[in-house]
Parts: sequence; C-alpha cells; structure tokens
Amino acid sequence: MSLKDKVMTEGMKLASHPAVAGVMQDPRFMKLVMLALSMPGKLSDLTDEQKANFLKAVGAAPQREVDDLRRAVRSLEEELSRLRTKG
Repeated sequence: MSLKDKVMTEGMKLASHPAVAGVMQDPRFMKLVMLALSMPGKLSDLTDEQKANFLKAVGAAPQREVDDLRRAVRSLEEELSRLRTKG
C-alpha cells in the first residue's frame, strides 16, 4: 500500500469522527491536504530538473545518449564477431 493510499484510508477514518468532521469540511484544510499529497510528485520533478541542469553544466551526456551508445557498441561488437567467424 502506497503512502498516498494509507493517508487516504486514515483520512477517511478520521473524517467520520465527529471531532474531526468540522475541520475536514474547512476548504483551507482540504487545500492543505491536497498540497501535501502533491508534494512527492513536485519534489521528484524538481530533482529531475536539477539533475538535468547539473549534467548539462558539467557537460555529461544524458542517460538516453549513453544507452544509445551502449546499444550501438553492442551491435558493432556483434557484427565484428559475425565477420570474424565468417572470414
């Protein structure tokens, strides 16, 4: 069960409690809850963006390009092996 699912389950339990029901009906509180639930995604986006900026600043190749190069080298190695076996 994910953190979001746990929070939602516990939130539903709390919402049925009379003492909490009044707070749960406050739109400001619900806005705060929704903001808290969206934070992991926002944080992930921010770290991905910062990582890309750092890699660009230091001149490192993006992972996609590294993966493409690995596939190309593997393909060339296979072709070389095939040619050696053939010839």
